[in-house]
Amino acid sequence: MIIGRNGILLLGIVLVFVSGCGKGQAGAPKGRPPVAVTAGVSETRNIPIDMRAVGSVEAWTTVLITPQVGGNLLAVHFNEGDDVKKGDVLFQIDPSIYRAALNQSLANLARDSATASSSEADAERYSGLVEKGYVTKQQAGDMAMAAAAARATVRADSALVENARLDLAHCTVRAPISGRTGSLLVHIGNLVKANGDQPLVVINEIAPVRVSFSVPEGQFSEIRRRAQGGALAVEVSTPGDSVRVSGGTLTFVDNAVDPSTATVLLKATFPNTNHALWPGQFVNVNLRLGELNNAVVVPSNAVESGQEGDFVYVIQPDLTVKMQKVTTGLEFEGFTVIESGITAGDRVVTDGQLRLTPGAKVVVQSTGSDSIATSNPAGTKTS
Repeated sequence: MIIGRNGILLLGIVLVFVSGCGKGQAGAPKGRPPVAVTAGVSETRNIPIDMRAVGSVEAWTTVLITPQVGGNLLAVHFNEGDDVKKGDVLFQIDPSIYRAALNQSLANLARDSATASSSEADAERYSGLVEKGYVTKQQAGDMAMAAAAARATVRADSALVENARLDLAHCTVRAPISGRTGSLLVHIGNLVKANGDQPLVVINEIAPVRVSFSVPEGQFSEIRRRAQGGALAVEVSTPGDSVRVSGGTLTFVDNAVDPSTATVLLKATFPNTNHALWPGQFVNVNLRLGELNNAVVVPSNAVESGQEGDFVYVIQPDLTVKMQKVTTGLEFEGFTVIESGITAGDRVVTDGQLRLTPGAKVVVQSTGSDSIATSNPAGTKTS
């Protein structure tokens, strides 16, 4: 221990220096730097309520062109994949034997018509002679029966003529519907059979078309309730294609629930005048059930999930963030409806949430338009 005056003075200076250094360290802590984030602004808009499903396109009508007469195929009057109209000539089958059959039927009709005329004249003459006693009633009756038989033969011949004309007409195969032809299954020179198992070609009517899809049994009652207010609109898009085909209307609801899948089959009709939809094609279906008016929406990447549910980081005026619990609703094209928790006009963090804690300072790097300025959404789904 230093007892001298100078020693005591030196010890005091050391204590003061140590105390001063300690106060300087405690009074100037290093602060955490602001976190760089991106942000968007919540706003209100009318949101369509859609029910989503996967469906397939069906031709409005499919016809297998099968010849009604047999013979050698002489000509094909279309190219594979052509659009044809109802009544267009498709095929020509050799008509020679059918033309000959018609001529023979006409000759038989002419012959039997002459015989019938003679028999009727004889029956009329015998009817007058029986009153004078020149012939017996039996003879007159026989002549009347012969005339009746001759008339029946004429009617039979007329039917055969009509049948021969139909066979001859069927040698020219015409399109029964308007549509798109498929692959040619029989070529010129082949011998075709009447009503055979092999069709000549298949025609699909693709304007309009149907789109069939199934919905869960639990959603069926909601669809029925909404349909009572009018026809429900349907949109479709092909997988991987953002272009939507609109103009569809729900036109068919199956009369039973499929017990094996617990789903109900629905069908929508599309005019398809531009042939955007093709039979057999798989499509994403949006069944429009209604519209949610004045809904508060935020970008979906602003919504985070925690142990207590969904939340967003709301940017305060002093550029600190507040963790705000929210109740989410529908999602549509990258945006989420907020049913409660925030109001329109709140700025929310859309990227950088992993580095945030409640009360942290932020610096907004990029906000884009700082709002949800997009085209009207059309791909909503139920949550």
